[in-house]
Amino acid sequence: MTKPMMDLKELVEKSADADLLREMIGFAAERLMELEVGAKTGADYHQKTSERKAKRNGYRERDWQTRAGNVELRIPKLRT
Repeated sequence: MTKPMMDLKELVEKSADADLLREMIGFAAERLMELEVGAKTGADYHQKTSERKAKRNGYRERDWQTRAGNVELRIPKLRT
């Protein structure tokens, strides 16, 4: 008997584009984090403003386990 739908993990493992999917997930997650950090600091990256609430202080490297596999993320750090 066959399954009508494959699990995402099985599909990714069988596909040659598994790396592309992980890169897309990582890019989307990092972009969302950058937007959130921009909102918390009150300024975008390299933007000088008097309304700035915090400053960026580099990145932390973290691995994120997803159904598509392990995604390496760079999480922005803040300092006040």
